[in-house]
Amino acid sequence: MNKVSNLWLAAVLGLLISAVLTALFLPRSFALSAFSDIIQSLLLLSGALAFVPLVLGSTGRTRLFWALITAGLVLWLSYQVFWSYTEIVLRRDVPDLCAWDVVLFLHIVPLMAALALRPHVPPDEYAARVGRLDFALLIIWWFYLYVLIVMPWQYVVPDIAAYNRNLQDVYNAEKLAFLLGLLACWMTSKGEWRKFYIALFGMSVCYSAGSTFANWAIARKTYYSGSFYDLPLLGAMASLTWIGLRTRTEKPDSELPETSTVYGVWIARVSMVAAYSLPLFAAWAVLDLFVPPKIRAFRLTLTLLAALCMGVMVFLRQQLLDRELMRLLSYSRDAFDNLKRLQAQILQSEKLASLGQLVGGAAHELNNPITAMLGYSDLLMSTPLNPEQQSVAVKIGQRVRRTRSLVASLISFARQAPAPKTPLDLNTLARTAVKLTQTQSEALEIEIRTELDNALPRVSGDSNQLLQVCLQLLSNCLHLLNERGGRIVTVSTAREGNTCVLQIHAAANPESNSEAAFETRKLEPAAGLSLSACAGILQEHHGRISHELRKEGGVVLRVEMPIADLRAPKTKEATVPVLWQSQPYA
Repeated sequence: MNKVSNLWLAAVLGLLISAVLTALFLPRSFALSAFSDIIQSLLLLSGALAFVPLVLGSTGRTRLFWALITAGLVLWLSYQVFWSYTEIVLRRDVPDLCAWDVVLFLHIVPLMAALALRPHVPPDEYAARVGRLDFALLIIWWFYLYVLIVMPWQYVVPDIAAYNRNLQDVYNAEKLAFLLGLLACWMTSKGEWRKFYIALFGMSVCYSAGSTFANWAIARKTYYSGSFYDLPLLGAMASLTWIGLRTRTEKPDSELPETSTVYGVWIARVSMVAAYSLPLFAAWAVLDLFVPPKIRAFRLTLTLLAALCMGVMVFLRQQLLDRELMRLLSYSRDAFDNLKRLQAQILQSEKLASLGQLVGGAAHELNNPITAMLGYSDLLMSTPLNPEQQSVAVKIGQRVRRTRSLVASLISFARQAPAPKTPLDLNTLARTAVKLTQTQSEALEIEIRTELDNALPRVSGDSNQLLQVCLQLLSNCLHLLNERGGRIVTVSTAREGNTCVLQIHAAANPESNSEAAFETRKLEPAAGLSLSACAGILQEHHGRISHELRKEGGVVLRVEMPIADLRAPKTKEATVPVLWQSQPYA
């Protein structure tokens, strides 16, 4: 606690000590009664103000909790101010049949409502609106109990002895219910909340004992304001300031969801018991022949009105509960459907994983004979052949390379673990891809041009996978032009914002149907799988691939990748597996 709090507590302690000294050593007098009344009013005012920072420093359900605690203390303070005004200003005793007694009775109701909020636990599954109606039912029931038992002896048939006896019985029952609520909250709380509840429980026990002690003295005609009978009450009032100043707000304990759910069920049960108790009170009002007829009629009429009011609230509660149940039913159905879809996806993923392992193993086995076939086809094209034989040799080499690309796509498609990523130069990858496809392009008599941005930033990725993407897209464009006409492929790079762009433009003859050509190539098994594998690789690299059909003929394949984060820790740059990185190719 800070310096202001320490001074505040010192002042409260000074008021308490002065009240104790005057009660023990001063005789009964008007000055003693006035001094005691003022001290009690100041102690209650201090206690109420001590909880104001807790209200202002919290939010949501916790703020409502502290606001209800403060409201209960304000009601208690207002009754004490009335008592002081009557004895000091009006200079007369508080009347026996006092209308302000209901304020003293009702000041515990906000305190019980605050305990019902239980801010030390998270919100439970029980609908909040339904819970508020349960609380409202209980509050109305307590007020109904006071009017039923106490007020008839105050207004219908005035009787001081019966009034005091019934008031004391109802008030004791209310205090007992409040103490049991504090004990339950203390048993289910931890940390600062547990300390607060036990402190408030001690204050309530002290106040209840002092109130009982003072009532005993009043019955014996020995009580007067400022006497030592007030000392337990003064101690309870002074402790409120200490409780308010030392308490710190704390978040709900997330380890108590089950207790919270059980609590919501019990609140509903208690509210239903309160509603079902009305017929019993009606029967009691009719069968109690020891009270005047006017009181029996008053109690019966009051019970019927209370039954009507609480019946409407029970109906509203049931409507809200039905809506909550329908919402939970709909949520359960959606969850069940999602679970079935998830199971189907898991089964499909397991099938794809098994297929990927099978395909990956078969693809690796095919690499050796394909490499031999490719070497023999290249050797065949280097021998003297007539034009017809040269054309057949070119087609053999072309198909073997297509088969090799397909196998590489299968291996990439079956690959599960992502490769480590390092900063790469996209221009170097493009030059390497062009160099590796040079033999194929020359055989097809297709020219490959490059338009590379020398100031292009680096991208982050795996060099082998991205080189495979460049080779696959470039190979697809070469085959497209060979089948549909066209003799120029342009490879270009550029920066667009935070993205590096690689474009491969296959310029087909305007007379050819470029769109049909592209759709045909995409529908072929080899091309479709190759593009899917490329899309999968780029997705792992947070990039994407797209195509554009040009009106003047041809297709543009576009690869977009984000610029590498230069703020990340620098690692050794991966090298493209070629020897001509720094040699531009034109």
